[in-house]
Amino acid sequence: MKLIGLLIVAYLLGAIPNGVWVGKTFFHTDIRQSGSGNIGTTNTYRVLGPYAGTIVMVLDIAKGTVATLLPTWGHVTTILGTATPLLFGLMAILGHTFSVFDHFKGGKAVATSAGMLLAYNPIMFVIAAGLWVSLIYWTSMVSLASMIAFSLITLISLAFQDWYLTGIALVLTVFVFYRHRANIARIKAGTESLVPFGHGYHKRSH
Repeated sequence: MKLIGLLIVAYLLGAIPNGVWVGKTFFHTDIRQSGSGNIGTTNTYRVLGPYAGTIVMVLDIAKGTVATLLPTWGHVTTILGTATPLLFGLMAILGHTFSVFDHFKGGKAVATSAGMLLAYNPIMFVIAAGLWVSLIYWTSMVSLASMIAFSLITLISLAFQDWYLTGIALVLTVFVFYRHRANIARIKAGTESLVPFGHGYHKRSH
């Protein structure tokens, strides 16, 4: 019962729609009605600005981190052994993408997945963050940077023979690509939105 209870808590943590709540509470704006309509960091930046976007990013990362640490704090183990935290992280990701507070809709799982990685393997998180930031600067596309970063983390996890993380990273990579299918179409058409900096932005501008 304790395990089930904490898994539900992990899901509910992930389900908190930070972008929606921050937008409505402090900006009197529903970000679902503007930009891409997504509740995540990128659309929050686009609609509400960098300050709100940064807050939402930190909160979404924190959801994944706290949820992943729940079994450690609650002294809960499963047959997965050392991979038990990943199960809780996945519950938070599930909550984020299919939120009970948002009619079972949600974000694209990037920030919450990063939070799970931060709790499970901080070194891998630093690598992932470095890759993501570098890719954003090179491509000027958050969507493309996220998809490439997930793919690379899967390969790096495989190289380090962390089979649990590799399997979960592979599943999340497929899921992230699926959630970004509209972005992929815009990337192919050359119409994907760019952040206002980086190599890709300056290349398109000139």
